[in-house]
Amino acid sequence: MLDLILRSTALVAGTLSLLTALGLAQPAFSQTGPADPAKDPVVLGVSGPLTGQYAQYGAQWQRGFDLALEQVNGSGGIQGRPLRVQFEDSQSDPKQTVAIARKFVADSRIVAELGDFTSAASMAASPIYQNGGLVQFGFTNSHPDFTRGGDFVWSNALNQAEEMPVLADYAVTALGLKRVALLFINNDWGRTSKDLFAKAAKERGAEVVGAEGYLADEKDFRSALVRVRDTKPDGIVLVSYYADGAQITRQLREAGLTQPVVAAGSVYSPKFLELGAAAVEGVHTTTPFFPGDPRPEVQTFVKAYTAKYGLEPDAYSSRAYDALVLLATVIRQNGTDRTAVRDGLATVKDAPSVVYGTVRFDPQTRRVDKPLSTRLVVKNGAFALWEPGTTKASN
Repeated sequence: MLDLILRSTALVAGTLSLLTALGLAQPAFSQTGPADPAKDPVVLGVSGPLTGQYAQYGAQWQRGFDLALEQVNGSGGIQGRPLRVQFEDSQSDPKQTVAIARKFVADSRIVAELGDFTSAASMAASPIYQNGGLVQFGFTNSHPDFTRGGDFVWSNALNQAEEMPVLADYAVTALGLKRVALLFINNDWGRTSKDLFAKAAKERGAEVVGAEGYLADEKDFRSALVRVRDTKPDGIVLVSYYADGAQITRQLREAGLTQPVVAAGSVYSPKFLELGAAAVEGVHTTTPFFPGDPRPEVQTFVKAYTAKYGLEPDAYSSRAYDALVLLATVIRQNGTDRTAVRDGLATVKDAPSVVYGTVRFDPQTRRVDKPLSTRLVVKNGAFALWEPGTTKASN
């Protein structure tokens, strides 16, 4: 009888141990006493697209986050506490970002938030983060008004007011375009970028001969391309994301428009090459990060990323990696208090960055001080560094 009891007890104990290890059971009591708050995870909330039309960007983010978490936690975490990410799928829908913001602000475990993908989706939630005293770190949010949402709203993305003159320099000064037609996604980001590019192009001696807006879910651009053709441009500028940018480029080539195409950096994604195929050959764009950059910090990151995933990092996985490493640096230096995170961003000096080399912020604009950008061209089905004189556009 005693043997039966012992064997039964062992079986129950073994089953409970297995379930607990799988996270499927919680013991009714603990022999080790209450949890030690000093060892609890430090949690960063992420609001971003894991499904929907921008899901590819969310997948790229996730890879960058996972590599950064592996490295941060492998080097001791945050004073011995593991760093964790709580990723909520927003589809970059402003209605969902608002609900996620309320959830994050109410969760005392979350010390800062990253995202969302589009500026419009992020800006819809900014008042909630600002009023809740939780840093909103929009690492892909380039709208000039984004960081004007308050002192808890920060970004290490290139500001549109900086990015569009950089794109105009490429199109007008480097490629020699003088009459350009613009196609832009008709949302707040697209309209703002269009206006900023037109202003910068004019200042550099070029004329914007036409501007055509389109909706995010639009698939047939032929009527707009007829109007673009009639303006007789010597170049076409796209303010688009990768999916619509690839579709437009395919349709303009099918329509016989052979002019050089210069696209905003938001098309810099493997999906742009996949969706556009041969049609996107020769498309020019800019990016703050390129895996072919010979800087040691870039090559170290590329080696680690390639070893983990079997593919090269892109702009969005590198931005996610950079954002998480930056926040980990700030939290290590300043603590996990939400206000301390905000104050730490204002004072951090020369934080490590694979995108910019090192980072410091302008505390007034809450943007990166003196960001970098690189000129690319699609060559032989891949993004490559543009070399003056080798792929210069011609009519």
